[in-house]
Amino acid sequence: MTGDMAERTWQAWARPDGRKGIRDAIVVVYLVECAHHVARRIVDRMDDPRVQLIGFPGCYPNDYALAMMKALTTHPNVGGVVLLSLGCESFNREALAANAREQGRPVETIVIQQSGGTRGAMEAGIAAVARVRAAADAQAVRAPMRLSELVIGTICGGSDGTSGITGNPAVGRAFDTLVDAGAVCIFEETGEMIGCEGHMAERAATPAVAQDLIASVAQAERYYRAMGYGSFAPGNAEGGLSSQEEKSAGAYAKSGSRPISGVILPAEQAPGPGLYLLDVVPPGDPKFGFPNIVDNAEIGELIACGAHINLFVTGRGSVVGSAISPVIKVAANPEMYARMEGDMDVNAGRILYGEATLDAVGAEIVDLIVAVSGGAQTKSEALGHQEFVLTYKASGSNGPSCLPRVA
Repeated sequence: MTGDMAERTWQAWARPDGRKGIRDAIVVVYLVECAHHVARRIVDRMDDPRVQLIGFPGCYPNDYALAMMKALTTHPNVGGVVLLSLGCESFNREALAANAREQGRPVETIVIQQSGGTRGAMEAGIAAVARVRAAADAQAVRAPMRLSELVIGTICGGSDGTSGITGNPAVGRAFDTLVDAGAVCIFEETGEMIGCEGHMAERAATPAVAQDLIASVAQAERYYRAMGYGSFAPGNAEGGLSSQEEKSAGAYAKSGSRPISGVILPAEQAPGPGLYLLDVVPPGDPKFGFPNIVDNAEIGELIACGAHINLFVTGRGSVVGSAISPVIKVAANPEMYARMEGDMDVNAGRILYGEATLDAVGAEIVDLIVAVSGGAQTKSEALGHQEFVLTYKASGSNGPSCLPRVA
């Protein structure tokens, strides 16, 4: 990377906590599935890509859900918050609103049971979004931002035999450039790195980090053994992957070659610049099935850790984007890219044909990150993709203290 790239700046939104955002979303948040329909109708009626829908479906949130929602509603890409509550769910809407307000976000809360039901809450919610959007605009502070202030996440999904040869290692080259520039880079999918823990430990910044890396993969292996399956899916085999080991090696390639500074958990912020592993597998015995049941659950956790942009490598093809933070899709397979070019941002499959090198595609990804940070739309943004998933995950209490316990 040239010095010019490291010093290149763009205009961003300066937040009260010192972080900077590359987008200024207004999030409409449903706090229980019973409020989902009303929240979605409000977003649809606003017809503004800046107004986005996120939420939690459960009636009783655990520590994981609350921590995730607090992190998401105060993400640097979020400028304002409207909470949609049915009224009798157990989500602590007051604490969530107070946390967002303390972080300088304009917040309003609509309680459906107090607003006349569906129609009344919709009208109240539309008015609330308009007020929050206006308040966010009024207090907006713009400031220059550079690579060293970015947080970039990466995942892979719909992997095939090309993923570990082209797309994932190209993202690894981009990560090396970003880490060298002082950015925070986060990779994850510990369940897809079983067998790579020794290699990761050799790159650990300290002996303690090495122990954490080994322990995180061991926990993932225990989890999958208990559930009776791993991350290797039939679609992976159909796409030419031969084994869990080959898939793990490909997933690991996304991390690049720089030292690994630490292991973080969902909704935790990296303590400083560098490369971090996000441990997505919850502690203890399995309670909720897959640690992450869909790609967007993983994306949501990366966003909760502060990711401004997520790099999504796919060999077989994926069309998802995300609320809050843009998704850059890197096509590993050139044939898939030809079929799905409208959804793909980078054609890493050119590497297979000798039309580009890993370094060249890695540099292309970094250039695109800078462009998207400066306001350019990703393909998923242009198509209106704003997927979001947040489900239960074990990280604390899973029910009210008054529930009966099995002896």
